[in-house]
Amino acid sequence: MQKTNVAWSVPVAVEDIPDSGLHIEIDAPKAARAELAALAAVRDLERLSAAFDLTRRGARIHVAGQVKARVAQNCVVTLEPIENEVAEAVDVTFAPAPAGRAPAAGEIDVKVDTEPPEPLVDGKVDLGALATEFLVLGIDPYPRKQGVTFAPPKVEDGEAHPFAALAALKKPRGGGQA
Repeated sequence: MQKTNVAWSVPVAVEDIPDSGLHIEIDAPKAARAELAALAAVRDLERLSAAFDLTRRGARIHVAGQVKARVAQNCVVTLEPIENEVAEAVDVTFAPAPAGRAPAAGEIDVKVDTEPPEPLVDGKVDLGALATEFLVLGIDPYPRKQGVTFAPPKVEDGEAHPFAALAALKKPRGGGQA
């Protein structure tokens, strides 16, 4: 078995997808959730699951579904622990790389009117890696405890503040023109 560089791998071979389509529901095991929590920079990943419908469209594979998770984070205002739900819709198409060559990094095909398909790797779609990608996209980077707002500290007019020295430089010096 080949070791992948993703924390959670659930490969599905294209030849295993029937013409009528395939519905798959997956749940990340505890060890993978711990590794993914570190990757996603959250305190804990209590739950991560996904439901996907895979359908063939010629040589392409269409994957639609939803990724759901419960993440433990810290409020960016109070620093108190909070938990958030993540629910991300997935709608991605995979296709084999063009015959004879792999796509070059940063390559752009100007003939494509829509987003190009994701490449199939070794004739497989990795649903664990796909779920991980959408999990990371769905996590709130600035979570706030419900009802909490940020209010900058008030500075009295006569009180020194961090930008007082810069404000003094802006004031014109007596006598000459600037």
